[in-house]
Amino acid sequence: MKVIILGAGQVGASVAESLVSEANDITLIDTDPDSLAELRNRFEVRTVCGNAASPSVLREAGADNADLLIAVTQSDQTNLCACKIARTLFNLPTRIARLRSADYADHPELLDNSNFAVDFSICPEQIVTDYIRRLIDFPGALQVLDFADGLVNLTSVIAREGTPLVGHPIAALREQLPDVDAHIAAIYRNGNPILPTGDTVIVPGDEVFCLAATPYIRAAMAGLHGVSQPMRRIMIAGGGNIGLRLAASLDDNYNVKILEVDPHRAEKLAVSLRHTLVLHGNTTDEKLLENEGIDETDLFVALTNDEEDNIMSASLAKRMGAHHTLALVNRKSYVGLVEGGPIDVVISPAQASIGVLLAHVRRGDVVAVHSLRRGAAEALEIIAHGGHGNSKVVGRAVGEIALPHGVTINAIVRNAPDPSEDPKVLIPHRDTVIESEDHIILFCPHKNMVKKVEKLFQVGFTFL
Repeated sequence: MKVIILGAGQVGASVAESLVSEANDITLIDTDPDSLAELRNRFEVRTVCGNAASPSVLREAGADNADLLIAVTQSDQTNLCACKIARTLFNLPTRIARLRSADYADHPELLDNSNFAVDFSICPEQIVTDYIRRLIDFPGALQVLDFADGLVNLTSVIAREGTPLVGHPIAALREQLPDVDAHIAAIYRNGNPILPTGDTVIVPGDEVFCLAATPYIRAAMAGLHGVSQPMRRIMIAGGGNIGLRLAASLDDNYNVKILEVDPHRAEKLAVSLRHTLVLHGNTTDEKLLENEGIDETDLFVALTNDEEDNIMSASLAKRMGAHHTLALVNRKSYVGLVEGGPIDVVISPAQASIGVLLAHVRRGDVVAVHSLRRGAAEALEIIAHGGHGNSKVVGRAVGEIALPHGVTINAIVRNAPDPSEDPKVLIPHRDTVIESEDHIILFCPHKNMVKKVEKLFQVGFTFL
């Protein structure tokens, strides 16, 4: 597939990295020649330096025969204009735009083909806000991911000694938690993946990915990690776009404080937020943190535009007694360096957003993609089509399907015969037979297995 990516920032670079590894033909456009040179040295991509909303630049990038345009520059206006030009002048089939302003969500008609011609839009700031909200709703989780419109949940936790499932083989899950229908999707021990079998014993310190129907996920988490107290007192460092969005979503139901170093921005925040206490000050000011009760804070969230400041302020908050800390970090190398130390959770906006983009880029019936383990692994939701004669999965038992080594089928969401009833969530065993139109949720411990999985679900030419 020929893909043009507009913008060589963190999001654009992450998209390029993901798509290049899947043998796509990628061209990057940006106005910064140094950023383009760096990406050209890292990946096998073609680059064009220039204005992404210029017809001549898009033509030079190959827009006249491209399959997909992904506009993720920092400018909403540039992204919108590029999508419009790509459709009007080049009839480019699919156009995705990053839109930071919330105004466009209120006027979706502006994005249809008669206006800006955007097939799908993403807002990384809102994606990160929603991501953090899920972590607040599930205290103790490292990742909380939804599938099948929220019917199925995949959660990552650190196994703790003394909990019902730790120290026992996975086969004992049903005995230890008889009322919980859950599946251990993956285990990472000392950073390395372990293919879970019934005999695998969960040990303290394991990072465990547990999948279950959403009503069971809290009980499954408790069996691995113990029960964490609900978060009520939250301190946000940084009142930028994400900080404001998060504070606004928490404003009515939580005790929220927000620290902002810019006095003018602090005044605007105070006007926008009804119940949140807005404080003007430096996020690494120990005296300020002490005076505001950092030792009684359930969650300290560092969301400034300076990732070094986020790392320092979150580490300081943890040392001063904050129960949990979370930091926003852009650089992939930093994420691996600081996660698991004094900072409990590190979020990369680009990695949080990439799954939403990939679900609209991947061929076939991939309806959800979640990036895991800093992009090294993926969880997929794929719709199975066809029948026994033209599909390698439909009409076959799970144990008969030739999955790549390490890939596991963890849940099946099946439509009820009566359309008025909710779909049914199945935790499959070896004898569970896949039916056409089932939503299959799989875990891929290595990203390079994804193409093999997608090919496995392709339907033969006899399917009409």
